[in-house]
Amino acid sequence: MSERDGRVVVALDVGGTGMKCALIRPDGAVVHAERHLTGADRGAEAVVDTILAVADGLVSTARTAGLTPTALGIVVPGIVDQTRGVAVWSANIGFRNVPLRDLATDRLGLPTALGHDVRAGGLAEARLGAGRDAGHVLFVAIGTGIAAAHVVAGAAATGAHGAAGELGHILVRPGGPRCGCGRSGCLEAIASASAVARRYTALAAGTTGDADTTSDGGSAAGPTPGPTVVTAAEVADRAAAGEELATRVWREAVEALADGLATGQALYDVQTIVLGGGLAQAGPGLFDPLRTALRERLTFHREPRLVPAALGDEAGCLGAALLALDQLEDS
Repeated sequence: MSERDGRVVVALDVGGTGMKCALIRPDGAVVHAERHLTGADRGAEAVVDTILAVADGLVSTARTAGLTPTALGIVVPGIVDQTRGVAVWSANIGFRNVPLRDLATDRLGLPTALGHDVRAGGLAEARLGAGRDAGHVLFVAIGTGIAAAHVVAGAAATGAHGAAGELGHILVRPGGPRCGCGRSGCLEAIASASAVARRYTALAAGTTGDADTTSDGGSAAGPTPGPTVVTAAEVADRAAAGEELATRVWREAVEALADGLATGQALYDVQTIVLGGGLAQAGPGLFDPLRTALRERLTFHREPRLVPAALGDEAGCLGAALLALDQLEDS
């Protein structure tokens, strides 16, 4: 497909709160972008209706602009059976065994690919972004939670059950803070952006900060109100300015993250680790101490290149488009 033949892929990156949507050329150029609310509070069926309606609208937008939509790519969080095109489970959206690919194909009449949002973001970063010069890439998204994608030669591993890449649930601190998955001491419970914010706020309030990570980032304090919740970005800024409490919390997160990445490197032996998500926006304040801590944990394993993601919040849509294009080529 040439850049000028008018063909585009309809791409949707569906999150718990919003959807990032785009029309994307085969070369990765975004020619049109939209954002919509997911409305997860209305239930899974309503979310499916919204996804299909938005996709249908993008098809109409493309055709009105003289473009030809050739395929649809949708990525969602949770556990995804990419082979069958089924959203198996998603806590954020409420999906349980939703045959989203078939529903979209029936509604739009376009070949449709369904994938996992983080794996799609990793695919885009590996082919088009910060990992494009490496054959083996580990993409790690650090936001409300932590998830990863292992990309080899431009293909992301899905796992036997669609659940590959749950790096956030590596046990790094036995007996540590309780994770949303139900276990204590997961990487996500210590080094995610929400965990950093919660830990700082709780310590500032004089509590332990070991609340379940399914909370919204507030402290586990009792009826006595604590301080205003501080974001992870603010914790990073305060640590950079030398504040003792922020420095302590930030160091705990960096050390835990280094443990998780060292485990990932032992498992995957990648050339490049790409960090994305909100916490990666901390820049040198994260990457400098993290590189040092990771290096200290490696013995015979080669040290991977550790770099920030390059595609920002477009990565999910770009990855959705790549999945759809791959499916077109395979068929």
